[in-house]
Amino acid sequence: MFVDLPLDQLRSYRPPLPEPDGFDAFWRRTLDEAGAYDLDARFEETDAGLSLLHTYDVEFSGFGGHRIRGWFLLPREASGPLPCVVQYLGYGGGRLHPQDWLLWPVSGYATLVMDTRGQSGPNRPGDTPDPVGSPHPGVPGKMTQGLLDPDDYYYRRVYTDGVRAVAAARGHAAVDAGRVVVAGGSQGGAIALAVAGLVPGLAGALVDVPFLTHVRRAVEITDEGPYGELSRYLAGARTEVEAALHTLDHFDGLNFAARASAPALFGTALRDPITPASTGFAAYHHYAGAKELRLWRFNGHESGGGHQRTEEIRFLRKLFG
Repeated sequence: MFVDLPLDQLRSYRPPLPEPDGFDAFWRRTLDEAGAYDLDARFEETDAGLSLLHTYDVEFSGFGGHRIRGWFLLPREASGPLPCVVQYLGYGGGRLHPQDWLLWPVSGYATLVMDTRGQSGPNRPGDTPDPVGSPHPGVPGKMTQGLLDPDDYYYRRVYTDGVRAVAAARGHAAVDAGRVVVAGGSQGGAIALAVAGLVPGLAGALVDVPFLTHVRRAVEITDEGPYGELSRYLAGARTEVEAALHTLDHFDGLNFAARASAPALFGTALRDPITPASTGFAAYHHYAGAKELRLWRFNGHESGGGHQRTEEIRFLRKLFG
């Protein structure tokens, strides 16, 4: 069933920004601290059995100088520096295997896939630990790690890793540093949206059903995971609700959308119980750059699936020719 506002309301839904005092200063300080560490991006070619691609095992220094893993895929027949897609991952997933990321390299683009620190599943391998603990108790999952202080919050580290991944891609000789696009769905969409608001000069952004967006509304209208981690935690931490929401405001995609300038393609679905449509529409309407939206009326969190990917391919063709 439809789980959110009627479509005629969604088409103009633009809630106030949940911007905390000092938002820009917080992120400037965060990225300055990360910049004190040498990026030290390393690309080690590996034989993944993909005869049409060069495949590289990637490492670079993210938040706190922690080493972040990834894959870098490059079409073998490429000539000259290529546009590059920096791909971010959904919640709970690791970087998987090189063959799981063929869409963009077979479309002719260099591709850097960033592993998400501290996330993996039994069938979704990841290789990047998160060495930072949390001073506060939480519930299982990542959403409540360090929730009572923006400096300690898990996604401060992840978003910073995302910014550094763009720097790693831009530094590779096969990449045209002026034609880098960020991309992702759900959690990956949240990271892409944050990076679009934090990194100047991006060529584009592909943001599908973004998570961590319009969070104050999301936690009121859905208990689905991962937002459900927040509601379970706050049900017991009754006196900490405002402190937690204040922290989350520092990571809300609406604030990054308002600062982004790269052309963007969004995707959202009306039956999505995980990232409700109003949260995606809110990000789209606040997005400051040129933008397009693909709406999937009868789909859930899978969004448009292959149809959304087709739209993304067309979008990048228009950008790059």
